[in-house]
Amino acid sequence: MPTSAVTRQDSQLVDAVLTASRVLVGVAAKSLAEHESEVSLQQYRALVVLASRGPQRPIDLAEALGVEPSTVTRLCDRLAAKRLISRRHQGQDRREVQLALASHGRKIVEAVTTRRRAEIGRIVSSLAPGERDRIVKAFTSFAQAAGEIPEEAWPRSWDL
Repeated sequence: MPTSAVTRQDSQLVDAVLTASRVLVGVAAKSLAEHESEVSLQQYRALVVLASRGPQRPIDLAEALGVEPSTVTRLCDRLAAKRLISRRHQGQDRREVQLALASHGRKIVEAVTTRRRAEIGRIVSSLAPGERDRIVKAFTSFAQAAGEIPEEAWPRSWDL
């Protein structure tokens, strides 16, 4: 396949993903609106990482969020003050901290996810069945390429 055809195809793909991402950002903002007085979008993303990946060291959370460790420290100070996360010291070294999702933080993630699932369900219900199958495959591949953990693989409270 000629290079120019791949470039055009890649450009079309990027444009399609950008358009879909605008829709999904709108859905995300709408689903978080009920809790916006409790958490910012960045704080919510930290809660989702802890929900999906389980307890994390601050350095690992910073890497997952793509921010500096000092940013995560301030972010977690706010989340801990709101009792949305907990900090546990590991072993004898008091400097080694593990961050975990607290019960109220898990409830927020579950409530927002439920609202988001309903809104996305409304959107996809208007698609033809064949389109749905193609979108499942495409979004699954896209999420895997981005390193996102599928929701069904998230640790549950009884797993932690």
